[in-house]
Amino acid sequence: MAEMRLPRYRSYFVNDPKLINLVLKERPSDFPKSELISASLASLLGRGVFVSNGALWESQRRIIDPAFEGGRLRHSFHAIQQAALDATTRITPNQIVDVEAQSSLIAADIIFRTLFSIPISNQIAADTYRDFKTYQRVQPLMNLGVLLGMRRIIPWVQSRKAKKAGRAIRHHLRHLTDLRRQQIEKNTAPDDLATKIMTTPDPETGACFSPEDMVDQVAIFFLAGHETSASALSWALYLLALDPECQERVYAEVSKAATGDRLEFSELSNLAYTRNVFKETLRLYPPVPMMVRETSAPEILRERAVKVGSQVVLSPWHLHRHERLWDRPDEFDPDRWDNAETKRCARDAYMPFSNGPRVCPGAGFAMIEGVVLLYWLVKTFEIQQADDVPPIPVAHLTVRSKDGIRLRFIPRR
Repeated sequence: MAEMRLPRYRSYFVNDPKLINLVLKERPSDFPKSELISASLASLLGRGVFVSNGALWESQRRIIDPAFEGGRLRHSFHAIQQAALDATTRITPNQIVDVEAQSSLIAADIIFRTLFSIPISNQIAADTYRDFKTYQRVQPLMNLGVLLGMRRIIPWVQSRKAKKAGRAIRHHLRHLTDLRRQQIEKNTAPDDLATKIMTTPDPETGACFSPEDMVDQVAIFFLAGHETSASALSWALYLLALDPECQERVYAEVSKAATGDRLEFSELSNLAYTRNVFKETLRLYPPVPMMVRETSAPEILRERAVKVGSQVVLSPWHLHRHERLWDRPDEFDPDRWDNAETKRCARDAYMPFSNGPRVCPGAGFAMIEGVVLLYWLVKTFEIQQADDVPPIPVAHLTVRSKDGIRLRFIPRR
């Protein structure tokens, strides 16, 4: 554990599994989401489930969680697969490809297909994707105004471009949700995630999301489902290019996984090694590099008194590479996930989707998405490094490369 002190700010960087369990599992209500993050994303996310706390968050999760249950994941599978197939036709073979740009487009396509049953070629989807790329470039992960205790002044000056992009995204999403609401009223709405979430009442209160609430939640799904998936896929492809032997093992597995021309949902169980590759990618390059909670009462952490309002920073990036917890923590080794010791370690030291009650409701969705995308991309292409310059990870909204990730996709015969 480490402490940082500024005149108006106290931060405790926590890397102890016991303390992480305290914050995320044992007493999560005493460590709500920090305004340090939520204030940065307010222009886009409003009061969505990613930044809300308390009774509001509980109500939101009661409505959202049923949309990501096992049966619904099976229903989304075909949309994910179609997006993956379309992606294989967009990639220019034998040329240097900016993998992050391609991964971002693929992930956005999946979000629009599974949420609203429209492809990325739809004009509203394309406009939303364009504005989100702007938002991702200009929006800092933290809000400097909150950090310095000047939130009334600095956010307006610092985040003007981000606010403009956030408003544009919300305008597009509001249009989509309004159209879907009209379809629901006419009983013509497709059976996708948006319809499920918009028609599910809170089982305790009977209330459904209001139109503005729904925009908040859709913005969350786009941020969490698009940005994190794009990050994870980019790094997974890079790691496979870096390790040809591992890539050939994936290719051997995907070559015999399906009995027909397309992968079936039931055949995902035949892709154990491919799944391990994606899990290992999430360990080395967790899309969300840190999570910030705030103390709502005085605390004692490792015999140190912590005041109310202090920030508690949990870092999957550091936790997943902690040499006291993991064997060879900086090595890419998908086989480690077949090891019983790794599985025990992962219970306390692996949290790419957070942990406890606030674990990401789309975690299962993300794992299926990652495996299906690797299945089709490795089945179609041999992925090679374009140069010997390793990408430098940086933290934007998610872990991205400083100067991009350049690879070549060689068609398999």
